[in-house]
Amino acid sequence: MATVAAAGVAIFVAGCGSDDFENKARPPVRLQLSGVIQNDKVTVSPNRDLGAGPFEITISNQTDKPHTVTLEGESIKEDAGSLGPTDTLTIKRTLEPGTYEVRAGSEKAVPKQIEPAVLDIGADRPDSNSDLLLP
Repeated sequence: MATVAAAGVAIFVAGCGSDDFENKARPPVRLQLSGVIQNDKVTVSPNRDLGAGPFEITISNQTDKPHTVTLEGESIKEDAGSLGPTDTLTIKRTLEPGTYEVRAGSEKAVPKQIEPAVLDIGADRPDSNSDLLLP
C-alpha cells in the first residue's frame, strides 16, 4: 500500500510542471470575411477597422465568366486560384497592418477592368487567451 501511495505522489509531483513552461499568448481569433465578384467590382465585407492577424476570406463569383483571384498588398501577392461562375473559394492568410486588394482577373481581354476590393488592416488584434470555446 505504501508503494502505491509513493507512486501516486511521484506522479502528482511530476505533473505539477517545471520552470520551463512559458505561458505564450494564443493568436487572435481568425476573422471571417465575405466577398463577391460582380461584373464591375469585387466587394469584401467588412473592409474597414480590421486589426492585423489571421483572416479567412470566402469569395463567391456571381458572374457568368471564370476569374482568377489574387490578394495583393504590403509584401504579399498571392494567386488564390481560378473561380468558375457561381463557385466559391477561401483565402486563409495572416495579414500585417497595411492596405490590401482582392482582385478578380479574366483570362480574356475585357473592355472594362473589374474594380478590386480594398482592405484596410490596422494594428494587431489582441490575443485570444480570454476567449472561450475555441479549438
